[in-house]
Amino acid sequence: RSKSSEDNRCYEVWMSGHQYQPQFPKCLGCIDDAISLFRAFFGWCNQHHHHSGLGLMTPHQVHFGQADEVHAARQTIFNANPERFVKKPPTPPQKPEAAWINPPAAKLQFQA
Repeated sequence: RSKSSEDNRCYEVWMSGHQYQPQFPKCLGCIDDAISLFRAFFGWCNQHHHHSGLGLMTPHQVHFGQADEVHAARQTIFNANPERFVKKPPTPPQKPEAAWINPPAAKLQFQA
């Protein structure tokens, strides 16, 4: 896939999930309205929304190296009061290694 087709796919997924929500405007008056809407959305998405594909962490936490700390804190909470859980404490989702929209292309190795 080309970079632009991946960008378009991400946008289309976002639009299909958000355009039917009550707070999503039916139309935008001008480019400034669109910039304002998307700036607020991407700020929320990156800093507050816990993504299932990122182990229920935010892209901000993963990008800034907080994944280990968040994952350890979850384990501590789950293990603190094991009697709360009937069978066994839940296991946190797998910790993400990286967060990418468009992963970098693999570098070619040349032999001299």
